[in-house]
Amino acid sequence: MIVLPVLFLLGSLFLCRPVEASSQSGTIQKLKDAALSAGSLSCKWDCNCTYNRQRSCCCAADDMYKLEETTFLKLVNVWGQIKELNADVEECTKDVKIAFSATIDPSIAVSMPGTSERCFGPFNTNVPIPYSIVSLNSGSGFNPTMGIFTAPRAGVYLFSFTAYSYVERGERLYHKVQLMKNGAKVVSVWENNREDGEDSATQVVILEMNRGDQVYVELTSGRKLCNSLQYNIFTGYMVYPNHDM
Repeated sequence: MIVLPVLFLLGSLFLCRPVEASSQSGTIQKLKDAALSAGSLSCKWDCNCTYNRQRSCCCAADDMYKLEETTFLKLVNVWGQIKELNADVEECTKDVKIAFSATIDPSIAVSMPGTSERCFGPFNTNVPIPYSIVSLNSGSGFNPTMGIFTAPRAGVYLFSFTAYSYVERGERLYHKVQLMKNGAKVVSVWENNREDGEDSATQVVILEMNRGDQVYVELTSGRKLCNSLQYNIFTGYMVYPNHDM
């Protein structure tokens, strides 16, 4: 029983350095024959690998190579499934990325006779406010010319607007701005006094929308928004889609 370990030890010594076939072939052959005659080995020993291609050979080489190949093929398969899943997610959520944000272009204001004010309004009827400076319009639901948002798909949406106006000392703050859904008033903000020269107010609402529903902000008749109109903001986004509507 001592002979077999010794033979393996001698074989290992040969594995640690290049073997010159001319001087060592006889010794290698003897070790090979001795190993084969020792009976069954503890693993599937590849004698050709061990004695003829010493470097990078081991008892478990074949199993390791098979495991490496199997793992690689599994990783390739998983990567393919991830790419398919990513494509499916993008297809399902491409219409869910709906959001917009816009402000009034100050250049639409006109000079008010007898004052230094530049205002949007007053008009003799309610007028949708054209928020024409658009910083975000994902989903292309917002029309900056009309200031109207049309829902690309059904879902629950959040909308907010800020009404801002500034007048010179002694002038009158006089505005009423309201959020409309399909022509019906939802919420509003207003101001009517000569005590303040500046006013800002914001409303935030959550609405359930069908595809094609429209939301906009309007200035009511006889009212006006003056100076620094860029501080008037209208924003909205889909909170989540509703597949039942």
